[in-house]
Amino acid sequence: MGNRTWLEVALNGGLPRALQPHVPVSVDEIVADGIAAVKAGAAIVHLHAYDEATGRQKDDPDLYARVIEGIKSKVDAIVYPTVKGGAAPGSELTAMGKDRYSAIEVLGARGLLEWSVVDPGSTNITTYRAIKEGRRGSVYMNTESDVRYGLELAVQHGAHPSYAIYEPGYLRLGAALAARSPGLKTPIYRFMFSDGMTFNYPPRAYALDAYIAMMQEFAPAAPWMIAGLAVDIRPLIAKTVAAGGHVRVGLEDAAIGIDKTNVALVEDAARRIAQAGGEPATAAEVRAALARIPSPAEE
Repeated sequence: MGNRTWLEVALNGGLPRALQPHVPVSVDEIVADGIAAVKAGAAIVHLHAYDEATGRQKDDPDLYARVIEGIKSKVDAIVYPTVKGGAAPGSELTAMGKDRYSAIEVLGARGLLEWSVVDPGSTNITTYRAIKEGRRGSVYMNTESDVRYGLELAVQHGAHPSYAIYEPGYLRLGAALAARSPGLKTPIYRFMFSDGMTFNYPPRAYALDAYIAMMQEFAPAAPWMIAGLAVDIRPLIAKTVAAGGHVRVGLEDAAIGIDKTNVALVEDAARRIAQAGGEPATAAEVRAALARIPSPAEE
């Protein structure tokens, strides 16, 4: 039996169908896509909820609950939502403050939260195409106060923080704050590479080597994954499996406008994991592996 590699699917994101034609939008579509992706090999499902009339993100805990319960009624999976984001009209700064976690608070109180998004840092988000066309991007804001509050909620509801590492400093801050959070379950560190955007590293072997070295120094017991936005992380899968890391794919992360479905992306990643000597883990195996890792405050 090969390495048990966790495979996550990010079903959708901030992009509308005009830019990402195969993203699921309605509750029924998201549930069906999530179930199919799990049957194709994913153990973890990440999603955004939408207003079906407008196709825009809607951070309604009832919508998230319907999706989480709908997927879990048919398959065993770790299913977790995003937090409120997006910049207000006329602003380059995305949402800030405790309100961005309002849906998370409700879902946690209902016992529906296994993992929770807590991104330990801020960065500029823009595409190379937008720069060429003279359009401005946004600043993805995660103040330290917001990060600390997200970790407090994770402790309160027994959730694992899912850290999106958009820049190397995110890893160091995330590890430092986790170590100061008694009772916190281990975070999952997700390295966010990009081809089409300017943040962080491109998906290159030297970049993965740098992150692996940082994990060994700052969070040696914690699990890590490769992922990104506007990215093709396939070239890094074999190296990731060999190093004991994990993989995320899906239409939130894929190249903008890609003509593939979430299921096709999961199936391809599962094949590459197997070719690299690994085997996609089940949700039960992911939970069991996480249960063996001590709280970072106890290390």
